[in-house]
Amino acid sequence: MYKIMLADDEGIVIEALTFIIEKNFEGKCEIASAKTGRSVIELAETFRPDIAIMDIQMPGINGIEAMKEIRRFNASTVFIVLSAYDKFDYAKEAINLGVLEYLNKPVEQTRIVEVLNRAMDQIEKERAKRSQDLLIKEKLENVIPIIENNMIYTALFQDSYEQDLEAYRDLLGIDADHGYMIVLEFGEQKEDDHMTNVVGAGVRSQSHYREIKDTVKNYFSCVNGSLMANRMVLLVPTQEAVVDYTERIKIIENCRSMIKKLSERVDVKFRAGIGSVHKLSECAESYKEAQRALRNSNGTVAHISDLAITVTYEEDYPVETEREIFEKTEKGDENGAAQAASHFFEWMCANYSDHVTDIKLKALEFVLWSEHLAYEEGGMKYRFLSRQDYLPDIMGMQKLDEIKTWFLNKTAAAARDVRENKMKQSSSSVELAKTYILENYQKDISLDDVSREVDISPYYFSKLFKEETGENFIEYVTNIRIEKAKQLLASSRLSMKEICAQVGYADPNYFSRIFKKTVGVTPTEYKEGKA
Repeated sequence: MYKIMLADDEGIVIEALTFIIEKNFEGKCEIASAKTGRSVIELAETFRPDIAIMDIQMPGINGIEAMKEIRRFNASTVFIVLSAYDKFDYAKEAINLGVLEYLNKPVEQTRIVEVLNRAMDQIEKERAKRSQDLLIKEKLENVIPIIENNMIYTALFQDSYEQDLEAYRDLLGIDADHGYMIVLEFGEQKEDDHMTNVVGAGVRSQSHYREIKDTVKNYFSCVNGSLMANRMVLLVPTQEAVVDYTERIKIIENCRSMIKKLSERVDVKFRAGIGSVHKLSECAESYKEAQRALRNSNGTVAHISDLAITVTYEEDYPVETEREIFEKTEKGDENGAAQAASHFFEWMCANYSDHVTDIKLKALEFVLWSEHLAYEEGGMKYRFLSRQDYLPDIMGMQKLDEIKTWFLNKTAAAARDVRENKMKQSSSSVELAKTYILENYQKDISLDDVSREVDISPYYFSKLFKEETGENFIEYVTNIRIEKAKQLLASSRLSMKEICAQVGYADPNYFSRIFKKTVGVTPTEYKEGKA
């Protein structure tokens, strides 16, 4: 069926065209008509014609303007102009609008039928093309998620990734050489650095996979992994080998917006860890960083740049206990690391008490790795000769109790170093920020300015600053400015406008309101009280 709209202010013309169409295309056409430019546009909005036979001169809006308007909401309509006006300007505009034919009245019936047949052929070709496009799109919709998931899976778990990478890039149209990973995690509630009821949330989220994937694609041009338990892994290709501060903040803010939207659409809580940029062939490293960012943050979004083992084992080897030692060390959990180390040592004694040298070697291995993590996670300064007495000391020990004490003490010390150095670094960043504020409070400084100065994202810096000072950034800056204003009011002859400018406020009225809110009296009352 073809929908044909007839637009002419002469009823006899509409009747003649209707007769010709019904006679020559019996049962193939649905016909509607209108006699004014406005009614033609309104009819086109509801009727959605495949073909429109248009007169140029109609009451009100002329045919050319009507066609322009219809083109805005129905680009596929085939126009045929039928006019008594053989004007070049009209014909030129009609051609620009993509009109199939410009016919001058009167027109022979055979000519109308011939043009309509051409219009129908054109429509059929367009319909066939759309059908083919939809078929291809449907197939791609089914195949691309599989390819994307396979790429993520291969990158993280298979040795053949480098060899397969080019094939994946070709199939998915990826022309970037670098990328970063985002690990999207969800659960019932966020609790410190983990999610609760991950099993229930994972099961519930499976039915929302398409919605989650589509939402993610609206925020990041990325490769999506499938939902695995309560996680989804994203690979975001990028042309840049290094992401600078500004771009990093954009990524974090984009991720925060995405998580907010996801939480609105799916009845679970979301959080995300973001790794740094690596070559696509090495993106598994970015995945590890994204995981580490999640482990070391209790926030909603964590970027690895903001935050300061896989083998096979013999049967009954306490893999989880080993992993716990290093996880607790990375977190700076001194007691937890020492307790896990104690459990591991008891396992060694229970199974290999006759192999004291091997126990010594294992204790030394774990201590050295714990200290490596302390250097890596705590930002400590490495000194080459700091361990020169370790080997002589442990080899000189004969009793298992001595070895255990040495092992536990060194492991606990490594975790303690992580915690203390992180605290020092946090304090150092906040102290640097406080110094910057003190030197620049007279200017129009913002949270973004200060966080850029200390090279930490605004969201993470804001959280860190509140934890260290007990005040949020605005409160802290306001208090600095008000204290300086009080000093100037009490000891200088500067005008109120001059004092206002010297403490970083452009509007004296706003300054006065803030001063009274903070101090309890207006600047003038304060000055008079000090006179």
